[in-house]
Amino acid sequence: MNTRSLLTAVLASTLCIPLLASNAVPAVGQAPVSADMASMRHAMPNATFTLRTGIAQGKMVYVGRGGPIDGKVNPVLAVHEGDVVQITIINGEGAEHDIVVPELHAASQRVSGPGASSTLVFHANDVGTFQYFCSVAGHRDAGMEGQIKVEAAAPATADKGTSIVRDPTDLPPPVGERGPTTVRYDLEAIERVGRLDDDTTYNFWTFNGKVPGPMLRVRVGDTVVLSLKNASDSLMLHNIDLHAVNGPGGGAVLTEAAPGETKTFTFKAMQPGLYVYHCATPMVSNHISSGMYGMILVEPVAGLPKVDREFYVMQGELYTAEAYGHTGEQEFSVEKLLDEHPEYFVFNGAVGALTKEHPLHAKTGETVRIYFGVGGPNFTSSFHVIGTIFDRVFNAASLVSPPLAGVQTVTVAPGGATVVDLSLPVPGRFVLVDHALTRMERGLVGSLIVDGPETPGIFHAGDGTQVSVQGTH
Repeated sequence: MNTRSLLTAVLASTLCIPLLASNAVPAVGQAPVSADMASMRHAMPNATFTLRTGIAQGKMVYVGRGGPIDGKVNPVLAVHEGDVVQITIINGEGAEHDIVVPELHAASQRVSGPGASSTLVFHANDVGTFQYFCSVAGHRDAGMEGQIKVEAAAPATADKGTSIVRDPTDLPPPVGERGPTTVRYDLEAIERVGRLDDDTTYNFWTFNGKVPGPMLRVRVGDTVVLSLKNASDSLMLHNIDLHAVNGPGGGAVLTEAAPGETKTFTFKAMQPGLYVYHCATPMVSNHISSGMYGMILVEPVAGLPKVDREFYVMQGELYTAEAYGHTGEQEFSVEKLLDEHPEYFVFNGAVGALTKEHPLHAKTGETVRIYFGVGGPNFTSSFHVIGTIFDRVFNAASLVSPPLAGVQTVTVAPGGATVVDLSLPVPGRFVLVDHALTRMERGLVGSLIVDGPETPGIFHAGDGTQVSVQGTH
């Protein structure tokens, strides 16, 4: 699936476009069509199976048709992580049947009468073994049950470039209760050709080989020793400027390193907050746009309120000579940078970073915290998660001011940050965007996939309630 199809599919899931499988209304008690299934109408399946219902050894079963599952009873369906999976069920004996995969939020329409069929399509996002079965009362116990095995995806081929994407779960745990101490971090400036998009590469400049650079985590009052090595095969000078530092250049003047050099400096973390760091070697905006940015969290003495999951997400821009979507290795364009005309907007370094490569995952009932920053270098973000509301926002990443409650969209300036907390009462795919929404068409989109039982009391299709107050306008 190409990038534009992926963006369309993600947006379709947000808008709840109906599934193409059938025009029939789901039977009472049947699992509803999920948003993830709806989004697959725009994707080409790359793992397809056909199952026919029937009777074998006195039991109700599914029988495989075609390929390696042909003739097998309740066959194991083997796919790979990231596959778009299509399963067609054909009624073989006339009784009413369906096929559901609750753990993957997938369900077919029910079919009755010999030859009737229905198709379900879903994205295999999680590695593991999942049960499929018939949800008609008694049919699972009567034998209609099998397994879908999702195996880890094969690594990307070398000619598509090495991944430079920082996994949003790659961040240190909370500092915990302790007094001030000395913390050391060793960073390395690495220039590497990496994957920007499908069949598109770019010469990224990075901290530790990923975008964003590693998240640093300390406590207010800590003494931080920071060492920056510039890789011996670099072509450029590099340094680091941390917005958490009180001192000239935020440390940049003490860390300017030629290829092969290592520079070290020490600072005291004096103010709690979430702060951006970046390379400040001229032209500064060139170094930042090429990937040299990250964040440092300075926790307050009492720490932050506990949450179930934490994620690390940063937004950036890339200025390439060729237009968005052009394949092959892309060259940096200083003219487009000076004109503030980026071709790409990205989360965590690349197109598809938080959709295809590392979508965020959580479960209903959990609380989630996103540490969000803008590397930039030029554009302000209107950070928003489609389908949910921020319970708590530490505006401008101030951890000493009272947080805001019930916020829809957060403004984050270039070189700025925020901390947002949200709860997840409803399952489904929630979409991370900059609410300057045309940027989705230039790569800026992410996915938060929430697994768990449906909660019709909060969100459901159709009109299932009695009106007590009539709205007016």
